[in-house]
Amino acid sequence: MAREVNSVPLKKKTAVITSWISIDAKGQGLILDVDKYAIMRRVKIHARDLRILDPMLSYPSTILGREKVIVLNLEHIKAIITAEEILLRDPYDENVTPLVGELKRRLPQDNLTCQGQGEEEEEKPGAHNDIDTEEENEFPFEFRALEVALEAICSFLDARTMELEIDAYPALDELTSKISSRNLDRVRKLKSAMTRLTNRVQKVRDELEQLLDDDDDMADLYLSRKLAGACSPVSSSGVPDWYPPSPTIVSKISRTSRASAVTVHEDNDVEELEMLLEAYFMQIDSTLNKLTTLREYIDDTEDYINIQLDNHRNQLIQLELLVSSGTVCLSVYSLVAAIFGMNIPYTWNDGHGYMFKWVIILTGLLCMSIFTSIISYARHQGLIGS
Repeated sequence: MAREVNSVPLKKKTAVITSWISIDAKGQGLILDVDKYAIMRRVKIHARDLRILDPMLSYPSTILGREKVIVLNLEHIKAIITAEEILLRDPYDENVTPLVGELKRRLPQDNLTCQGQGEEEEEKPGAHNDIDTEEENEFPFEFRALEVALEAICSFLDARTMELEIDAYPALDELTSKISSRNLDRVRKLKSAMTRLTNRVQKVRDELEQLLDDDDDMADLYLSRKLAGACSPVSSSGVPDWYPPSPTIVSKISRTSRASAVTVHEDNDVEELEMLLEAYFMQIDSTLNKLTTLREYIDDTEDYINIQLDNHRNQLIQLELLVSSGTVCLSVYSLVAAIFGMNIPYTWNDGHGYMFKWVIILTGLLCMSIFTSIISYARHQGLIGS
């Protein structure tokens, strides 16, 4: 007889819903409250790459170029850039909101120019070569979005550095003038904040330096080039550096195919992107130099304080030595007084008036000799100054 099994309905695990904002080449934003699987399907990204953007996981600053997307993890900026849109995580965050406004303001400019050039090309066939040249010299959408993100993170870190400098330098100057527990604790907190900020700036700088040192990694960031290379009937060697994304991307690819007969670009031509990254690398390196200068100032202040403490310690040693010398001299007087205070018959007990005088004089000379010997020995050993 079969036993009846009580079937307990299993609760389905619902994926965590996160807020994203999608900004296209026209600067139009769309708020998306979706789970990670919807994002993976939308931009064709793997879960391991999306995990980099999880704020709960402490991943270092990263700029990854994938087949169709750029994964951007720079401090609070966690974004996915495609050839046609940029997805920003947590758009309501106070640090992300200014970036959203900047993207909406700056992304449509070149796009409108490209559309105007496309219409002008249809009206003026004679200006075909000039239009193709202008299109080749324009930054694609992914680079414009990347530039805004890099500018935002560099400005953010530089602003944090300036705030730290404003608080640190007066605190260090105050500490040098007055060493107290309050000032020491204040400088300790500022030094901890400087160390954390230095690590954050160093991670961003290292990521940019790693990209600049590898042309293949920079070539992976050319999403429009790879998209055009996949759609164009000609070989990839005839594909220009980039293509501005627009609804008429097919017509632009066809124009590129015609222009490829005159101009040939190599896939590893990353000069324009290298110039872009180099500019922000210099900016973040300048911020790191400010923090390095601040660290050196803190180290110099610590050395100055240690010198002051050593000086105070030497003064205490001198005082202790003087007190010890006086104690030894008083001990000599106590010894003489103890000897003469013994109830022992001595011949000098008779007529002790002149004897008291000589005892006092000889004891004083002995004490002065002992005191002078101690001071001379201390000076010879460098315990006190001359």
